[in-house]
Amino acid sequence: MKRARKGARGPARSRVVVVGEINPDLILQGYDTFPAAGKEVLVDDFVMVLGSASAICAMGLARLGDPVAFIGKVGDDPWGEFCVETMAAAGIDVGGVIRDASLKTGVTVSITSPRDRALVSYMGATGTLGAADVPDRALAGARHLHVSSFFLQDRLRPGLRRLFARARAAGLSTSLDPGFDPSERWSEDLRGTLAEVDLFFPNEVELRGITGADSVPDALRRLAGGRARTVAKLGARGAATLADDGRVLQAPSFSLEPVDTTGAGDSFNAGFLHAWLAGRPLEECLRWGVACGSLSTRGLGGTARQATAEEAERLVRRPA
Repeated sequence: MKRARKGARGPARSRVVVVGEINPDLILQGYDTFPAAGKEVLVDDFVMVLGSASAICAMGLARLGDPVAFIGKVGDDPWGEFCVETMAAAGIDVGGVIRDASLKTGVTVSITSPRDRALVSYMGATGTLGAADVPDRALAGARHLHVSSFFLQDRLRPGLRRLFARARAAGLSTSLDPGFDPSERWSEDLRGTLAEVDLFFPNEVELRGITGADSVPDALRRLAGGRARTVAKLGARGAATLADDGRVLQAPSFSLEPVDTTGAGDSFNAGFLHAWLAGRPLEECLRWGVACGSLSTRGLGGTARQATAEEAERLVRRPA
């Protein structure tokens, strides 16, 4: 196994460390008839972009101007090379990415149109990263640790609470995006992990699955009282969280015509974290998250059209 070379920014002072999965997305866009077994259809366009929740969030933060270091694992193959080179070109420090010749990099194929999409994924190296792959030196000097895809990180998940505790002991704040649980069991170890998390970023489906609540306010209140602040991503209805006095704060969505919603929630995470780390008020952090999530839908894939800080600021300041 070997580490990838570092990006343009050194690891010691990276503002945010992102730990998680990496894979490319192969996007086939614009079909007239969805493919059926034994038949072939033609599409209008094809692109290959960096995918996976963790990497999309890291790219969003880098696009906003935040120094980022990434820790993950890929195969020593062309797909892994593409992912590492794409992140390095965005200025992300990829010195913590492990390239393992015994693994294959995961790949997702997305067949999409303005009407709907379908995904086919090969997990590959996804889920092979463990907490021991995140050394203390990777956290030294950083301000924040973010992890995505809790339920897909099979090796990382058992040690994730301890990893967050190590980060907090080193002076970092922490955040977690659970992602969807394919088993829909919403395991209880998530609740224990949240004891070491400052910001928790579920979407509405995940929030209901985790809490069993029928409404967003009820779900937010069921998760209240611990360390983690839950920030619920509500798609076309924006985002919501509880204020310190128990009121529900909600930021509405922005009216944009989406091309592809892939990774919009991960770009939301990047926008919220960018504003939160800058000490902006909570309601403004929600608006930054919604703005970055909305702007990311302008192109195919999760990283093609992520927002710059200037673009997000203009949208945040736009009168309602």
